[in-house]
Amino acid sequence: MQTQGRRVIRCRAAVAWAVGKPLSVEEVEVAPPKAGEVRIKIVATGICRTDDHVLEGCFPNVDFPVIPGHEGAGIVESVGEGVTTVKPGDKVIPIPLPHCGECSFCLNPESNYCLKSHFSESQNLLPDKTSRFTCKGKQIHHFLWVSTFAEYTVIPEYAVAKIDAAAPLDKVCLLGCGFSTGYGAAINTAKVKPGSTCAVFGLGGVGLSVVMGCKAAGASRIFAVDINKDKFAKAKELGATDCINPRDFKKPIQEVLTEMTGHGVDYSFEVIGQADTMIAALASCNMSTGVCVMIGEPASGSMIPIDPVLLLCGRTWKGTVLGGWKMKDSMPKLVSSYLEKKFNSDLLITHTLPIAKVNEGFELLRAGKSIRSVLLF
Repeated sequence: MQTQGRRVIRCRAAVAWAVGKPLSVEEVEVAPPKAGEVRIKIVATGICRTDDHVLEGCFPNVDFPVIPGHEGAGIVESVGEGVTTVKPGDKVIPIPLPHCGECSFCLNPESNYCLKSHFSESQNLLPDKTSRFTCKGKQIHHFLWVSTFAEYTVIPEYAVAKIDAAAPLDKVCLLGCGFSTGYGAAINTAKVKPGSTCAVFGLGGVGLSVVMGCKAAGASRIFAVDINKDKFAKAKELGATDCINPRDFKKPIQEVLTEMTGHGVDYSFEVIGQADTMIAALASCNMSTGVCVMIGEPASGSMIPIDPVLLLCGRTWKGTVLGGWKMKDSMPKLVSSYLEKKFNSDLLITHTLPIAKVNEGFELLRAGKSIRSVLLF
């Protein structure tokens, strides 16, 4: 591949001009990378529910117009001054949770958080507080610094992970967010033990990845919970032992799960982001040693009323972001595990679409007809 060098690149990108409006595929200008930055040609990107939250205006602190997308894979086109970890031609996965390597969280081996993350400071502009995107003479904002719905994107070096040159980019793009988040929530955050019981609330791409993680960890019984029974066949294929539709019961789902297991499951995972299912997931794990992991993203500003007695006897309620992986270090290892067939994340891909059909991909997601749609440039 020819290195484009230091010039502005004109390419396609799916731009969100305003909340609630469909994405518009436009020609955008992408400036060259500055010091410490990498310009990447995106080959493939998954559509994640988080991107839909952006379009709905539910994700916190996003500025419009913006180029969403954060689950991508591509090839380095050029690098800015001082970049040492990647070079033009390298296959890479952008990481939506950066790893600056300097803050107290990055230096803590038990944390995968970084103070450069969007939850601490906005990632709508690059660290120098400027954008590399323009369209029709207007500045376009970045999303989580990665903006993978653009054919070319500019990202800080500490939010880019080099991966094996043998990796198929149209498949491993899922490791950039969805698969890693769910699989890691079971393996890293909950630390699911062999022989244990688990319940997974929500069977989208992330929830099904939790099912895969629970199975890989040796769980003996995995309850897959969703109101869309069309998801059950895939859940069973990936390791669920029981599929439950809460609408089939007159009593709350936490009571159903408690009756089915005796005292509640050992581990529960909420992968929807709604207050009622978060409370149900917490109440469905056993009162003493049960662990409930919150993965789903609630709408910005949401509040959850809970009975503190739920925690008094020893239940643990914890959150996870990107599955607890230190992404810059873990991503190359996850890709190697994929290539070694230690897991099959390809089973999550139900649709492959050209970038021109990006809105169709979101319609499939909202209708519950897709697990993961992958967009190709």
